[in-house]
Amino acid sequence: MHRTFSALLFVSCLMVSIAAKTEVTLLEPDRVFDGSELHEDWVVLVSDESILFAGPKGQAPKIAVDKTLLLGDQTLLPGLIEGHSHVLLHPYNETPWNDQVLKESEAERVMRAVNHVRDSLFAGVTTMRDLGSEGAGYADVAVRDAIDQGLVPGPRLIVSGRAIVATGSYGPKGFHEDVSFPLGAETADGFDDLVRVVRSQIGRNIDFVKVYADYRWGPKGTAAATFSVEELKTIVDTARSSGRGVAAHAATAEAMRRAIVAGVETIEHGDGATPEVLRLMKKNDVALCPTLAAGDAISQYGGWNKGVDPEPARISQKRESFQAALKSGVSICFGGDVGVYPHGDNVRELEMMVDYGMDAQDALHSATAGNADIFHLSESIGSVEAGLLADLLSVRGNPLENISALRDVTLVMKEGVLFVEP
Repeated sequence: MHRTFSALLFVSCLMVSIAAKTEVTLLEPDRVFDGSELHEDWVVLVSDESILFAGPKGQAPKIAVDKTLLLGDQTLLPGLIEGHSHVLLHPYNETPWNDQVLKESEAERVMRAVNHVRDSLFAGVTTMRDLGSEGAGYADVAVRDAIDQGLVPGPRLIVSGRAIVATGSYGPKGFHEDVSFPLGAETADGFDDLVRVVRSQIGRNIDFVKVYADYRWGPKGTAAATFSVEELKTIVDTARSSGRGVAAHAATAEAMRRAIVAGVETIEHGDGATPEVLRLMKKNDVALCPTLAAGDAISQYGGWNKGVDPEPARISQKRESFQAALKSGVSICFGGDVGVYPHGDNVRELEMMVDYGMDAQDALHSATAGNADIFHLSESIGSVEAGLLADLLSVRGNPLENISALRDVTLVMKEGVLFVEP
């Protein structure tokens, strides 16, 4: 009711001042997915950076229209919100992660990132949460700010800077003890050190904090929890005091449990979730970002011939864990760990979500209004609704019938600006 009233008030105010606006665009698709439901015979009016009207054609306000875009046999939907990316990484079959961190200059990595954000935008991603610069300092903050200033085209970025790891847990590894080398994240341990590092990262204007609640530092390289519950709470409390949330990389059940109890907002990966952990996630309103496409890509880089060879145990286990998460009712965040595989191929994660058992409408909700809710952005983006920013995507066909229709992009609009035109 509050959102409906706000939308009506927005339309009323905008109608009063419409004469001063530069341009009104009318979009007429065959169908509109508004972030939750599919509608036919809807139109959308855009004025400057915002949606003026979205609803049945016969109810549209009678105003002068500067441009009409006829989107026949197309579905108009909110711009996609990618929930787990690394704009400063490129596919590991091109260059291994270690070599990207150790051998590529920050300048090279930023130049690559400029291409990466453009490719994701042109694929329909208008907002993207980035989960760590992986050894490139705060270059993600600089890329975000360059996009905001209009210097380069790209999605609206939500960035975490360097990310936080426990001493001894993260890579690169395998060097002599006297050799100094850069790490892919920032180390911190114990109350005082963690408070200092979180505050330091906040001071560099990150949008949220990322912590590695576990990593591959157990016996024989197995994944094991890194920080104690108390340490994780210190991170969460310090971040919250500045109005920021925390995302936790966690693949093991114990690391997930500790992070959930500590108060993180999202669990990244979550491969080892047990029924007990999933119940705890739902109780605490913690979302799961499963990153299905990353494991799929890495397995193929390792030699798996998908569709021909038997499915590797890692892939089968991931499928089962995702299905268990769906059954549990936890909130699912669309985010594939893009950067492990090519930027611009973001839809790969949605295709796998549907292939692994998620309803296509639920998957689209996850990639739009769902992620907007999880990232506290629903008052400005994520839905085709009057008063929200005009972040819009149009594709040929109906992605609720075939999720891969999202690959056939005809229009991308971010804040009312067309980056891909029909």
